[in-house]
Amino acid sequence: MPDLTKTSSASEEAAAVAGSTPVITDAGPVPEKPRSLGADAWRGLRRNPLFVISGLLVLLILFVAAFPGLFTSASPTIGDPAKHFLGKPNLGHVFQEDWFGYDGTGRSLYARVLYGARNSIIVGLGVTILVTIFGGLMGMLAGYFGGFWDSLISRLTDVFFGIPFLLGSMVVLNAFTHRTVWVVMGALAFLGWTQITRVMRGAVITTKHADYVVAARALGAGTRRILFRHILPNAIAPVIVVATISLGTYIVAESTLSYLGLGLSDDSISWGSDISDGTQFIRNFPHVLLFPAGALSITVLAFIMMGDAVREALDPKLR
Repeated sequence: MPDLTKTSSASEEAAAVAGSTPVITDAGPVPEKPRSLGADAWRGLRRNPLFVISGLLVLLILFVAAFPGLFTSASPTIGDPAKHFLGKPNLGHVFQEDWFGYDGTGRSLYARVLYGARNSIIVGLGVTILVTIFGGLMGMLAGYFGGFWDSLISRLTDVFFGIPFLLGSMVVLNAFTHRTVWVVMGALAFLGWTQITRVMRGAVITTKHADYVVAARALGAGTRRILFRHILPNAIAPVIVVATISLGTYIVAESTLSYLGLGLSDDSISWGSDISDGTQFIRNFPHVLLFPAGALSITVLAFIMMGDAVREALDPKLR
């Protein structure tokens, strides 16, 4: 008859050894968890030098626009007549009011350039947000429902597309005697939503026939849930690209309107109005024109470079 005590002891020892010894299998390494579209795009953006440079430049511009008083103590609106076109740019003193010289009324050009960034950035960001929200909703309705709504929104989009953007903005703004930042934002957004609508409509038409949308509809998901939980996250990528690039366009549009005297009111600080003032003295005092024009060019270039980097990261065909 076998000894049960020895058998039990041997079984416990074997179990202890098995529990302390790692089990080696031939299954190989554990596969990496698949990344989402946003995570994959962010990984590509971090490795793109174009995005890093433009992103740092945009952050610097936004910081200057938000806190211009940290970089100068000079007033952008109060001038000293004794400093009428006094001196050329003096880059030897950091953050001084005479860094860029003075304009025709004795105002510090350095302070004007810093404070002028605020209105231009606010208008550009505000118009981009408005046209993205409104144009995105219109495109979603047209692309998802189709039929009557698609025809109505498409014809309305065609009508607004037929209006020249700058000319239409000039007509709208000419009706206002006092043009604030909000008035300029509203005029540009009123005519600038059409491109976002067309991009979103095309993306929604492509996405709404996907298997996961058909499955959600078959399981009884409501229209709102399908639109905002399934279609929007998968159709927003091209809209983000267009909105990022268009932001620089809206900054240029605001400066152009201010240059023509139909943008922000005269008591507001704008790069466009400073460029308009500087064109009168470009032969004798070119720095009055070059500094606000250079700030505008660098800002627009930074946003366009960022938009190109985002487009490359979100478009699989460009990888």
